Amino acid sequence: MGRLAAIARRDKSRAPMQLLEKADISEVTGVAHDFRGKSKSRKVTLLSARVWADVCRELGKELPWTMRRSNLLVDDIDLPQSTGDIIEIGDVRLKVNKEVDPCTRMDEQCPGLTAALTPNWRGGVGCLVLSGGVVTVGDEVNIVKSNNGDEQT
Repeated sequence: MGRLAAIARRDKSRAPMQLLEKADISEVTGVAHDFRGKSKSRKVTLLSARVWADVCRELGKELPWTMRRSNLLVDDIDLPQSTGDIIEIGDVRLKVNKEVDPCTRMDEQCPGLTAALTPNWRGGVGCLVLSGGVVTVGDEVNIVKSNNGDEQT
């Protein structure tokens, strides 16, 4: 079991990330007021705090996790490296449907960041929202492994 370490959103492309203590997440908008929630293929993005720390060590720089431009930062748990798994945060259920590949914006912010995030799903996961609700920093995070797209308990 992990925990939700941080929450962020942005209002528009290239806008600064806004840190939140809690957020409303819905099937329609993803994280409320986040411009990326309009996407049909990914409503919410998650990044592992452990992976981000590894990336920073490799680059020899302490970088804010919001530079990755993800919505949720999770700690003490490994994110899935395949699609179909379910991430539970309180009542919110997110289905992993893609690896989030780093974009050119990463190297604009820090040279070498794209390459550091590319292998092994280090850029995080993109999810669809199966059931929405409110998440708060510190909430428990659980992973429910899928079996060919079918959930297991």
